[in-house]
Amino acid sequence: MKFLDRTKIYVKSGNGGAGCLSFRRERYVEYGGPDGGDGGRGGHVFAEAVDNLNTLIDYRYQQHFKADTGVHGMGRNRTGKDGADLTIKVPVGTQIFEEDEETLIADLDQVGKKVLLAKGGNGGFGNARFKSSTNQAPRRANPGQAGEERTLWLRLKLIADVGLLGLPNAGKSTLLSVVSAAKPKIADYPFTTLHPNLGVVRISSGESFVMADIPGLIEGAHEGVGIGDRFLGHVERCAALLHLVDASQADVVGAYRTVRREVERYGAQLGGRPELLALNKIDLLSEEDVQAKKQALEEASGNKVLCLSAATQTHVQECVKQLLRLTKEQRKADKEKVLAEEQSGAWQPES
Repeated sequence: MKFLDRTKIYVKSGNGGAGCLSFRRERYVEYGGPDGGDGGRGGHVFAEAVDNLNTLIDYRYQQHFKADTGVHGMGRNRTGKDGADLTIKVPVGTQIFEEDEETLIADLDQVGKKVLLAKGGNGGFGNARFKSSTNQAPRRANPGQAGEERTLWLRLKLIADVGLLGLPNAGKSTLLSVVSAAKPKIADYPFTTLHPNLGVVRISSGESFVMADIPGLIEGAHEGVGIGDRFLGHVERCAALLHLVDASQADVVGAYRTVRREVERYGAQLGGRPELLALNKIDLLSEEDVQAKKQALEEASGNKVLCLSAATQTHVQECVKQLLRLTKEQRKADKEKVLAEEQSGAWQPES
């Protein structure tokens, strides 16, 4: 399946049905009068977040979505049927923007979350609505109201617990393939990963979390250099970050600072997320070189550095357990923060 995280769509709600211009005509009925019914409402257009979807590829082949028109009113005071609503299914984590790609309409970050994109037009009144004591035979009926038309952008940000960061060829895809059942492309050249990959990491205790691997970052990524900041958005929602540094390169401190600088400049509170720093590919170096590079990284980052090898699975389980702990702590803190904000907002005095 191809991965697509950004697409443009056109939606149109249904027009309302026209009101009916009709008069009652029956034998032996002296005073018939108007009996034209109202038109039905046009169909609405909704967007709903559903499970088991992780790409917007379906909307590359279909970009136009139109709801049904309401049925026209009929004689004998019969109201037309409402047009059927149209629901667009999108993956969880999809954001919907106006045509300018800046105005956010909705963020569908939970399964079942639903938003109205275009409201259907109201049905027109039949001539029975205009009957009065001074106008007992109205020859007037309203047309249905036109539906809404909008051009929108869909942007997907994957929902994951842990995000993998690092320069190209830092070993992120190899680690994901080792700790989960995911099968990302792995090769000995940079930029083998061209789109995000997700994998479910299971612990021996029975617990699990979702890990996201994004394409490698290079200097200027926050401004769109290289593959750009499109994929940094996929780790915005992560509870923790795993920053992998390739131990086989000469300047490990420079590699760390390059990625860290891009993450902080990207914004979106990404730089404040808990981060586990790991020195990968230690199987390629001697013990003395590993310790020297580890010490240099600890001095530069101010944090402890975990040494591991995804290829030989050295210290990989220790890394996974630390990530699980960071994820649980951050998710708990986020939940407490939301509850505190809700409680404080509930007791605010009315102005």
